[in-house]
Amino acid sequence: MTPELLTYLQSLLTPRRRALFSQVLEQRTRHFTVVTEDVYQMHNTSAVMRSCDVFGIQDLHVIEARFGKRVDKEIAMGAQKWVDIHRHSNTEDCLKQLRAQGYQIVASTPHDGVPLNAFDVSGKSALLFGTEKKGLSPELMAQADVALTIPMYGFTESLNISVSAAIILNELVGRMRREELPWALSPEERYKLECAWTVASIKDAPRIIERYNQDNAR
Repeated sequence: MTPELLTYLQSLLTPRRRALFSQVLEQRTRHFTVVTEDVYQMHNTSAVMRSCDVFGIQDLHVIEARFGKRVDKEIAMGAQKWVDIHRHSNTEDCLKQLRAQGYQIVASTPHDGVPLNAFDVSGKSALLFGTEKKGLSPELMAQADVALTIPMYGFTESLNISVSAAIILNELVGRMRREELPWALSPEERYKLECAWTVASIKDAPRIIERYNQDNAR
């Protein structure tokens, strides 16, 4: 999208929406990304997506080897417009892509992991969450670079996946922002997202863009 077209499309938005885009883009990060593996309950994946948006995480990877999914829009509360969803049919392809992007693979587990408050936030990390009952698969656990555990002090030894994701993101993103780390998006990444968010905010955007291009081709 050319800057001229973006300027035209943004003229159709309210000043408040344009200002909100700038504000949110400054806080967006790809230092952390989130991965869910074969989560059966649709609303749990949608709730994780909502947490990604709340804590400024731009990318959500969804491994769907066993269960097909769709986004529960009522739970996601519009987050599907602002968070990039990457769907994978198998674990191997997902991990290969993440490692190529420089991420270490961090498996969440109820036992025998690095305590959440001791986790090193300096490196790019893909935070993995598994199914509601069994957690991450043994295959994925075996390929993880590190395991991460939320300290728990009661009789219950597990948390709902969406609750776990929110707790971990709140802790790690907060520490990431307090440390001097290069966590912000690049200007190019911000521009691409601004274009995508603008289009997502305009009803019948494809028709408007087509008309704009036709008028400027004359």
